[in-house]
Amino acid sequence: MKKTLNKILFFSLLMVASSLNTNAQVISPEQEAGVQKFNTLLSIVNFAYVDTVNNDAMVDDAIVSVLKNLDPHSVYIPKDEVKKMNEPLEGNFEGIGIQFNILNDTITVVSPISGGPSEKLGIQSGDKIINIEKELVAGIEISNSGVADRLRGKKGTIVNVEIKRGGEKKLISYDIERDKIPIFSIDAAYMATTSIGYIKVNRFARNTTEEFEEALAKLKAKGLEDLILDLRGNGGGYLNTAFTLADEFLADNKMIVYTEGKKQPKEEYKASARGKFEKGNVIVLIDEGSASASEIVSGAIQDWDRGLIIGRRSFGKGLVQKPFSLPDGSAVRLTTAKYYTPTGRSIQKPYDEGKDAYYKDIVDRYEHGELFSADSINFPDSLKYFTPNKRIVYGGGGIMPDLFVPIDTSLSSNFNSSLIRTGTYNTFVLNYLDKHRKKIANQFKTIESFKNGFEISDEFIADFYEFAKKNKSIEPQEGEIKRSEKLIYIQLKALMARNLFDVSAYFEIINELNESYIEALKVLEGKNYTGLLQQVSE
Repeated sequence: MKKTLNKILFFSLLMVASSLNTNAQVISPEQEAGVQKFNTLLSIVNFAYVDTVNNDAMVDDAIVSVLKNLDPHSVYIPKDEVKKMNEPLEGNFEGIGIQFNILNDTITVVSPISGGPSEKLGIQSGDKIINIEKELVAGIEISNSGVADRLRGKKGTIVNVEIKRGGEKKLISYDIERDKIPIFSIDAAYMATTSIGYIKVNRFARNTTEEFEEALAKLKAKGLEDLILDLRGNGGGYLNTAFTLADEFLADNKMIVYTEGKKQPKEEYKASARGKFEKGNVIVLIDEGSASASEIVSGAIQDWDRGLIIGRRSFGKGLVQKPFSLPDGSAVRLTTAKYYTPTGRSIQKPYDEGKDAYYKDIVDRYEHGELFSADSINFPDSLKYFTPNKRIVYGGGGIMPDLFVPIDTSLSSNFNSSLIRTGTYNTFVLNYLDKHRKKIANQFKTIESFKNGFEISDEFIADFYEFAKKNKSIEPQEGEIKRSEKLIYIQLKALMARNLFDVSAYFEIINELNESYIEALKVLEGKNYTGLLQQVSE
């Protein structure tokens, strides 16, 4: 009965899809009969069932059950979540424009978003929000979602907040007019050396290519010749954005990617003449968290010998989803095609053992040693493809890098994990800057001066360890502090930089721990980049 119900409901979804997509197949008489059968079942349940039923919940559960039997990326989105699901890729939301942390049960402004309404009114890093619309929000165990519910709202509406600022005896009242707040997809863009630039992209959103071009232009003005593009942990986004970003690096008419499905004809995406960085050396950083659009860009650059890929094997998502709206405002994000890199390889990893096994794959890689040694990865000859330089690349489950960089666990410890899990790093830094922000900001006007001049003093680190001891769940075992000392120092300094400057400043410092980044610098500075691109694999 359950299988029949699932099949019937899937036919219903096909009918909705056909009304929205002229390329969808015509519904057959058998499928139409299935829809009628499902509607009849709902009528019978409502008429004859012993208890009151919730039709919306029943249909939602059935839809989820149908999609569960498909691929891992076909999902149902309830109507109240549709807008929130789209916000990170649309590139904006409506609110007051702050980044915040909840520190000591109080909403603390990490930084106002540049150009947003809060910045324009003079709200500052370190400000504490005590009241929102005269409602006390400090000391009530408010959650992140509780903050968002109160501060987000329709553009043009007003929200009153009362703020406690260091040095001020009275609360400061602000009437903030909500506005469109940008969500940026470029985390960092800076010059790693006098000629090597670094850009980190966290998602492929609607405005990503424009952000990238703006960052690239600024780096070129500073002497950029070679580029490190960091896509580690980037889970993807819009296919069209992946295409336009890859176009920045490839010459006119070169294939970037093509898509094809049983009900979707082959569609090719080729580069134009508009690329802003078609000549300089390129290294792309990836890891097991790089998926979908990240793999499109990495695959195109690798397949054309346009650049080197450094890191670890990517996630392996080669499926294309399209959204289909349902009558009540909910939606289905349905897989309609697979994408293929220029050499013709599909990099979608298998999902025939179900969703649980599919997402457990990363854990399996760790347990099997793949994240520590490239030798543990075995690709059959059937998945072997060749680039124009006759280098071997592989399909069948993610992009395999040209240079493998294992996970470095030499500095890790349970103590450091506890510091992260409990939020001790963030809380200590915010408390410290609450007392010393003006002094440090006056001493270090730029990230360059901070990076070169600020040192974690003995007094600073002693205060940090004393602060950590107050949390009874943090108990370092013998040798753990010494083992993680470098990691702790750099994380503290990086968080200080983020709170004093911006997110890009954080990456300028934390990348001292990034082995893939360090390897990329070695390749570009060692002048063996070209040799690696021309190296024919055995």
